[in-house]
Amino acid sequence: MTVQGKKYKQVKAKIDPVKDHEVEEAIRFLQENKMAKFDETFEVAFRLGVDPTKSDQSVRGTLVLPHGTGKEVRIVVFATGEAAEAAKEAGAAEVGFEDLIKKVQGGWTDFDVAVATPEAMKEVRKLGKVLGPRGLMPNPKTGSVTDDVASAIQQFKAGRVEFKMDRHGNVMVPFGKRSFPVEALAENCRAVIKAIKAARPAAAKGLYIKRCTISTTMGPGLRVTSRELAA
Repeated sequence: MTVQGKKYKQVKAKIDPVKDHEVEEAIRFLQENKMAKFDETFEVAFRLGVDPTKSDQSVRGTLVLPHGTGKEVRIVVFATGEAAEAAKEAGAAEVGFEDLIKKVQGGWTDFDVAVATPEAMKEVRKLGKVLGPRGLMPNPKTGSVTDDVASAIQQFKAGRVEFKMDRHGNVMVPFGKRSFPVEALAENCRAVIKAIKAARPAAAKGLYIKRCTISTTMGPGLRVTSRELAA
C-alpha cells in the first residue's frame, strides 16, 4: 500500500460515517487534514432524485462563484471578424474558426471552456463527439454561445462555472482551492447548492437532493447536513 493510501485511510477513519456536517465544519476538517502537497481543489457532489433517462428531468446550468475558482481558466473562442478580435482583447487563450476546428478535430482539448458565436456554431457542432464527452461543447443555456464573447470570457475568468448532471443523476462542481479562507469556500459552496436547487426540473418528484458531500481532490467526502440543503 502506498503512503498516500495509508494517509487516506487515516483521515477517513476520523470521519463519523453516520454524521452529517455543516458546510464550514466539513471544509475546516478537510483543510486541517490535507491529503496532498499541492493546492487541492474543493468539490461538492450531489446525488439527485431525478430520472436521468428523461430529457425533461435533466439538470444543467451555470453560476458565478462569489470568490472565484482559484484556477486560471483557459478559454478558446470560435469566432471570426470583430468577435474574434474582441475575444483576443478579452484574454482568450486561443481564437479561431476553421483552423481551430481542425485542431480540435485532431484531438486537442487543452482548455477549460469553449465559447462560440451563434454563426460559428453551425460548424462547431461537428465537434460534438470530441467536446461533448468532455463537457466542453458550447451551449446557449450556459452562456457559452453568444455574440458578446468578451463578456462571456470575463465571466468565466471571474469564476463562472458550469454544472451538468451525468447519466447516473450525479452532479459535481468545483468551488475553490484549499488555500482559500474557510469563509470564502463556504460562501462559494452555498452558492453552488443554491444554483443546484434553482435548477430543479419541474418534472422532478419527491426528494430532489438525496445526498450532498464535500471533498478535496485527494480527500474523502463528508456528507452535508440536510439543514444546509433546505436553507
